[in-house]
Amino acid sequence: MGDLGNSTVEFHPKKPGMDRGGQEGDFGVSVDELCSLMELRGAEALQKIQENFTDTETLCHRLKTSPADGLSDNPADLEKRRQVFGMNFIPPKKPKTFLQLVWEALQDVTLIILEIAAIISLGLSFYQPPGGDSEACSNVSAGAEDEGEAEAGWIEGAAILLSVLCVVLVTAFNDWSKEKQFRGLQSRIEQEQRFAVVRNGTVIQIPVAEMVVGDVAQVKYGDLLPADGVLIQGNDLKIDESSLTGESDHVRKSIDKDPMLLSGTHVMEGSGKMVVTAVGVNSQTGIIFTLLGAGEMEEEKKDCKKAKKQDEAVAMEMQPLKSAEGGEVEEKEKKKASVPKKEKSVLQGKLTKLAVQIGKAGLVMSAITVIILMLYFVIETFVIQGRVWLTECTPIYVQYFVKFFIIGVTVLVVAVPEGLPLAVTISLAYSVKKMMKDNNLVRHLDACETMGNATAICSDKTGTLTTNRMTVVQIYILDQHFRDIPTPDQINPRTLELMTTAIAVNCAYTSKIIAADKEGGLPKQVGNKTECALLALVQDLKQDYQAVREQIPEEKLYKVYTFNSVRKSMSTVIQMPDGSFRLYSKGASEILLKKCSFILGRDSEVRAFKPRDKDDMVKKVIEPMACEGLRTICIAYREFPADPMPDWENETDIVSNLTCITVVGIEDPVRPEVPDAIKKCQRAGITVRMVTGDNINTARAIAAKCGIISPGDDFLCMEGKDFNRRIRNEKGEIEQERIDKIWPKLRVLARSSPTDKHTLVKGIIDSTVLEQRQVVAVTGDGTNDGPALKKADVGFAMGIAGTDVAKEASDIILTDDNFSSIVKAVMWGRNVYDSISKFLQFQLTVNVVAVIVAFTGACITQDSPLKAVQMLWVNLIMDTFASLALATEPPTESLLLRKPYGRNNPLISRTMMKNILGHAVYQLIIIFTLLFVGERIFDIDSGRNAPLHSPPSEHYTIIFNTFVLMQLFNEINARKIHGERNVFDGIFSNPIFCSIVLGTFAIQVVIVQFGGKPFSCSPLNVEQWLWCLFVGMGELVWGQVIASVPTHQLKCLKEAGHGPAPDEMMDEDLAEDEDEIDYAERELRRGQILWFRGLNRIQTQMEVVSTFKRSGSFQGAVRRRSSVLSQLHDIRVVKAFRSSLYDGIERPESRNSIHDFQAHPEFIITDSVHNIPLIDETDVDDESERSNHNHVRVALRHPVPHSQPQRPPRSRYPSRPMRQQSLPVTLNCNNNAAESHVYLGSSDNGAPHVSPCPASPLHSLETCL
Repeated sequence: MGDLGNSTVEFHPKKPGMDRGGQEGDFGVSVDELCSLMELRGAEALQKIQENFTDTETLCHRLKTSPADGLSDNPADLEKRRQVFGMNFIPPKKPKTFLQLVWEALQDVTLIILEIAAIISLGLSFYQPPGGDSEACSNVSAGAEDEGEAEAGWIEGAAILLSVLCVVLVTAFNDWSKEKQFRGLQSRIEQEQRFAVVRNGTVIQIPVAEMVVGDVAQVKYGDLLPADGVLIQGNDLKIDESSLTGESDHVRKSIDKDPMLLSGTHVMEGSGKMVVTAVGVNSQTGIIFTLLGAGEMEEEKKDCKKAKKQDEAVAMEMQPLKSAEGGEVEEKEKKKASVPKKEKSVLQGKLTKLAVQIGKAGLVMSAITVIILMLYFVIETFVIQGRVWLTECTPIYVQYFVKFFIIGVTVLVVAVPEGLPLAVTISLAYSVKKMMKDNNLVRHLDACETMGNATAICSDKTGTLTTNRMTVVQIYILDQHFRDIPTPDQINPRTLELMTTAIAVNCAYTSKIIAADKEGGLPKQVGNKTECALLALVQDLKQDYQAVREQIPEEKLYKVYTFNSVRKSMSTVIQMPDGSFRLYSKGASEILLKKCSFILGRDSEVRAFKPRDKDDMVKKVIEPMACEGLRTICIAYREFPADPMPDWENETDIVSNLTCITVVGIEDPVRPEVPDAIKKCQRAGITVRMVTGDNINTARAIAAKCGIISPGDDFLCMEGKDFNRRIRNEKGEIEQERIDKIWPKLRVLARSSPTDKHTLVKGIIDSTVLEQRQVVAVTGDGTNDGPALKKADVGFAMGIAGTDVAKEASDIILTDDNFSSIVKAVMWGRNVYDSISKFLQFQLTVNVVAVIVAFTGACITQDSPLKAVQMLWVNLIMDTFASLALATEPPTESLLLRKPYGRNNPLISRTMMKNILGHAVYQLIIIFTLLFVGERIFDIDSGRNAPLHSPPSEHYTIIFNTFVLMQLFNEINARKIHGERNVFDGIFSNPIFCSIVLGTFAIQVVIVQFGGKPFSCSPLNVEQWLWCLFVGMGELVWGQVIASVPTHQLKCLKEAGHGPAPDEMMDEDLAEDEDEIDYAERELRRGQILWFRGLNRIQTQMEVVSTFKRSGSFQGAVRRRSSVLSQLHDIRVVKAFRSSLYDGIERPESRNSIHDFQAHPEFIITDSVHNIPLIDETDVDDESERSNHNHVRVALRHPVPHSQPQRPPRSRYPSRPMRQQSLPVTLNCNNNAAESHVYLGSSDNGAPHVSPCPASPLHSLETCL
């Protein structure tokens, strides 16, 4: 890194004011000095600071800033700093100019072919054969010399060039506006990024671009550093520098070891203050960007392809490098995580495949057309008429051939749906713009469409489902449980003071409560919401936390163990006046209570806190709180003597033997709109799962309030530890099959770590259990959610509570942190998908008709009824305008009433195929009728077999006009793709659609009446116009006829536009760098996969067979304790089949039989009885049998007499564990599944029993034997 920095000094743009030898503009330090300082790390950096500045205080002094009060808010001073040290802004890469975009649009192959044809046509039209008109050729070119009509021969070529120009300009304009929109979006993201700095002694949030050198910035957990700086005060600070160094290990920063903080790196733990020393292009990220900019110029010369991917590399005001990944994900995982962002989205994959198929068909058709026309002409002229090829006639013959070639190219142009990419772009851009209003800030365009296919959402609880406005509602202190907040006189003054100090000091100093803006409003909570709830409790008890903080400022804190996802607690050490130390700790109650050995009694005296007391506390205090959906937080402290000095690095010893002060229950109310939003998701076929770090009971209570789980459902709620144990094999490796047994019914994952979240998301995405592959959306706000957000198909980050790291890893940012905005994203996503399908339905109808008409017309009449220019106009209508009209349909609630399409669903459904073919039949019948008998119907001259350059005929004009009008009316039909009858439904809510249809009609009138020779049109009279309109409107009537035909009876219809096949997907996953893997190797891999699959199946079948053989000794296996473990796997398989084995068989009557239960247990979700694993029990980790096999009793209601054999009910919920050491039970049961009042219990003779046989293989994992 140092070398890199050194090599970039020449890139530093010289700033104004740099020419004053060394020291710039009155500051005691120059830009170059600061830059060379920032290139060093660790000991070298400290040495350099000592050499140049003696210490950081002097550095601050020379930068004219105060470590405590920061800069003054003097605008002149700030401006001067910007001039001397630069602005915190990295100039964006120049956008492509309009001309560059035009040049790119011209690269289209079909357009190039057309241009060439047009130029040849132009050239030949100006060529006069020498020696006048020889008799021999005059016949061939009959009619060419009508009153100077020959001079008009150039018009066709010119018109083609003109229409090519139109297409190119429209495409370029679209690209340009897309780029502009994207830049606008990016700058909005940047303006929203703010950072906390100290100015005039107060902490304020300023936009990142306004930071200057000398600012004192506050850094905390989850921040993305926007500038380089030197640490001047830090608590337990750890930084992820992988975005700069590629090292995934976190780097510990401290004033005395390594104080250098670099822009673009992530704060993973702790907090502190830094003085900013380099901004913008002079910061480490800036230097790399400058290098990239220089490198890109060379790259672009070599390789233009990359230009398209530069869309995303827009202006980045200190955005971190795009490679920045959250957390400690290994390099391999990083590679995988970054792949999906470059991949085409599901929809684009399907479209590309479809476009290629259509293009191939079009190419074949156009080639055949050209060949047939040429052969026909040659045979007709030289064989039948027996002419000889004369040299002077060559130009005329060539002109004919060029005409045929142009017709062929026209067929190709019409066949290729080049409007598809345009439609996708317009639809996405339009949706993204509108989604802004729905609080969805889309960072990756394709995320918007992927969201429409989402089948699962893994949501956080706090802030997304709940309001994230925490309040303490219950408190247990001095052996009393207060269900409402007590008055100060109900609590011993000494304890009250202790609690106040513990909360004030051991909450981040950035968390505070500010008075409400409006009279009667709620006070504002700033910072961490849980901490704010505790601070508000202090205020409710009429104490002042601010006074304590002034007495013990942040600099005086001796040591801080900051909160992180592993500790789930935070501790702060302060030095007392007498030299001794006191540690304050707060954290999740079940974690912190394990570390408590004492508790404050009724009279504030310290007494021992035994395991029995802990059990009582869990049952009487924590469980009831948790079951009301409260988060329980324990606050404790511990005294240390001054001598001997404790080993502060040994955290486990320090944070132990604590004295519990209080346990509080914090409520985070469910957002009022969430239950409704979740109901909508479930109706739309999307499963919502809650993944939270909270206690299982709290999580379950909230899940029930939100409607994620409801009584009578078949679901699982489990803790992270339990989840982990079940998905890993004996070697501790994660197995996909094990995950597959859990995730379909899992609804709540509590006490989960970031890795659990990532594992679950990956497990669901990779799963092949259901016929539809799952598309997973994930919400996250913390730094640790980065990997899961990246892995998900769509990652949602919280705009308000989210850390910069989470936003960076996400695809969509929820600007209001609200779950109901996700539902809106689903609606927009589905709308994009439907808009594309509508456009396809419309366009393919036109394609089919135009190609067949051009082809058969050419073959039968040696000339296409639709001329090249007319075809291009039709192409413009159906590609550009229709994509605009159909892609901007607003979404309706009805979109949420159907199931998601899924990854492998075809783009063109059977119903759409029926519509396309049905309308094509109608249009072809009309056009062919007009083509062959039209002149008789309208009593006009026939336009068939007209010679070269003849004037346009009314006959062919009517055909062209009717064709266009049928398309216009069919465009209205295309608004519905699921066979609805009312095609006008909601048409006026889309002004763009109406204006485009009317506009196209107006232009069509102009073309027909005044288009003349260039458009090969002859003006029509009113009667002819009315007939054309009448036939066009027939499309609407015909649409109703088609809608009446039931799709399910048309078995012959095929669907089209499927997603990539499963084995292709496997290939895609395998081939991370697809360009580098050659075809043979891919085939080989496919073979290997099939071979492995085969082996796998055989293995499974053999296991099943051997299990059945052994099932005879099944009961013995259960009784023999010694063999329990060896049979574990077999029992699992047998249980999976038991339901079918034993159903309907008379149950054995013996009392010690394993099938002894014929009672129907009742399953009710109530809050009356709760059993949580006891605290000291959950402590046991895989050492004792107890953690391998939980101990369970089943208590049954209403036993049924044995005489009535009856099928056992499907056991809805797995049973719950209680403490009973005597039973040797195999298989873990789900200790935290929903409250099912089913307890396992022993019968009289003490034999263990089983609950009724399970209904699915999944239960075989949960229900205990």
